[in-house]
Amino acid sequence: MNTEVRPYSSGDADAWDQLVSESWNGTFLHSRRFLQYHKDRFQDLSLVIEGDDQGLIGVFPAAVDPDDPSRVVSHPGITYGGVVHRGGLLGMRMLGALEGICDYYRSRGMRSLRYKVVPSTYHRCPAADDLYALFRLQADRYRCDLSAAIDLANRPKPAPGRPEQVRRAQRRGVHIEVGPQFLRPFWEILISNLRDRHEAAPVHTLDEIEFLHSMFPENIICVAAIAEGEVVAGDVTFRTDRVDHGQYCSSTPEGRRLNAVPFLVEHCISMATADGLRYFDMGISNEQEGMVLNEGLHKFKAEFGAGGVVHEFYELRLQ
Repeated sequence: MNTEVRPYSSGDADAWDQLVSESWNGTFLHSRRFLQYHKDRFQDLSLVIEGDDQGLIGVFPAAVDPDDPSRVVSHPGITYGGVVHRGGLLGMRMLGALEGICDYYRSRGMRSLRYKVVPSTYHRCPAADDLYALFRLQADRYRCDLSAAIDLANRPKPAPGRPEQVRRAQRRGVHIEVGPQFLRPFWEILISNLRDRHEAAPVHTLDEIEFLHSMFPENIICVAAIAEGEVVAGDVTFRTDRVDHGQYCSSTPEGRRLNAVPFLVEHCISMATADGLRYFDMGISNEQEGMVLNEGLHKFKAEFGAGGVVHEFYELRLQ
């Protein structure tokens, strides 16, 4: 089967999102509905892949790197990008599609392509053909982040102290509630902690996360730990078909004193398990493009029964 690569146009949006919903390796982050919310932030260079008379068989979300106009990234606005397909791009077909993608960007004068691999935990079924194609094209792995995920079907026992911390929080009157009404008070906690501890800010503003929740109410979940009527800790989870990912988690000093975070995390794990998901992704613990590991943070996650999952980043030279 021959493949043809061409630029994405707005007329492809419905077919794009349909393919993502049926794909082997795509999530709602790959959908045009999600990508469009920050369309003014990036110069879109997304591509679609067609096969003979079969119509769309793959999509490639991408945009110009804001830090380097000669580089394209798949995708600078989401955690992972890559070629998304529903089984039509296996083996050498994936290699051909990626060669076509490189040829297109090369013809546009781009000097390099950065490819953010979808971690295998997010695959609906095995779909690592792109990794083989990247190897064949002699891509350089320029970054590797270490995440921590719990296999909910085969969860190791948490560290001995974790259950006692949960019981302690319960004895101290902490309880858990779920709902978008907790986004605003939680965001105040998150902004304060990131500013004071890391001189940083959340990737999303409050307005953006509230808008995204309105667009994806089943995929973006806010869980709050409450004591004496006040939010003392919170977690915003991004839900895909197989994975709950703790996108943001933060606590007040009072929440830390009450052991609210272990209680909150255990509740989120229980929610994911009850809803039939396979993994609970606790996120990366890296800084400086993967070169520094926050060992204390990674150990904290491991104590819930999480094991390592890598997020891989590759670069292809085009010129």
